[in-house]
Amino acid sequence: MKFKDRNLRALAETIIGDVEYFQYRSSSYITQFFQECDMDFVHDGSTRWAWTANVLSELLQDPQPAANTLPERFVHVFRVLMQKADAQENDPDRSKALETLNKPLTREGFEAFYGEDNQLYIRHIGTKTVSMAANPHRPFTPKEIEKRERLIAYLDKCSEDELIQSVLLPLFRQLGFYRITSSGHKDKALEYGKDIWMRYVLPTQHVLYFGIQTKKGKIDSSGITKETSSNVAEIYNQVLMMLGYEIFDPEVNRRVLVDHAFIVAGGEITKQARNWLGEKLDVTKRSQILFMDREDILNLYTVSNLPLPEGAIPKAGTYSNDEIPF
Repeated sequence: MKFKDRNLRALAETIIGDVEYFQYRSSSYITQFFQECDMDFVHDGSTRWAWTANVLSELLQDPQPAANTLPERFVHVFRVLMQKADAQENDPDRSKALETLNKPLTREGFEAFYGEDNQLYIRHIGTKTVSMAANPHRPFTPKEIEKRERLIAYLDKCSEDELIQSVLLPLFRQLGFYRITSSGHKDKALEYGKDIWMRYVLPTQHVLYFGIQTKKGKIDSSGITKETSSNVAEIYNQVLMMLGYEIFDPEVNRRVLVDHAFIVAGGEITKQARNWLGEKLDVTKRSQILFMDREDILNLYTVSNLPLPEGAIPKAGTYSNDEIPF
């Protein structure tokens, strides 16, 4: 990835503090700043902005985690730079610093913003894809744990359509998928075994198509299925239909086959169910199946900086304005 020279200079000037609302840094303090970012760059005494712009250009050469995202180390530099604890007296909430930072970023098609955790994030303006998605397997903060518990309560009571519309569609959009289309449940004849189809553009600009079969509750392999569970045998034919039927992509004006199938459950997908389905499918189709159960949904949703679904937000009056966490 490459930024224009004037935008690299403008970003470098925020790091060295040659613009208002940012801390001024001399040579040794520039080195110290990058040490805080866990990077071993040492300022060599040359022109401060030119040296820093060169470092940023080098960081932009790192691999992109996904299409329309910035490299992780590049984003991390600005997360450290924009910590609210380092606010200047004339900009206590860092809104003016954020405005200054966004001028060069916007010219490159990105924008920075503060999440609910007061950490800085950068997203692509066109697709809203957030760079450096947080690790879903890291320890959660107390606010994230509370958010997770509210989402659990929502998943316990929501319908299958609500799971799709209010949870899965926003989540997959945030993760960088395009053209997400939900078939709904009004006309089962038109579903062809999938509730959602979408596409993902690789950094090479190749396109992969995904279909999603969603079940609200647990997916198991027992012979008797509880009301809140689905037997994996019920899903087997739906998966075959999903992989065998073409979908029409109006953006390229042609019909395409689904490359991979997600089986998503609002509850647990048991190991026995996964193994049973794996034994039934041939090797080719087996490699096309991806599983996502409640734990995956909770972890990804919690760290993806998404607002909770409307039904998971406390009713007015339950909290004071200052206490509502999300």
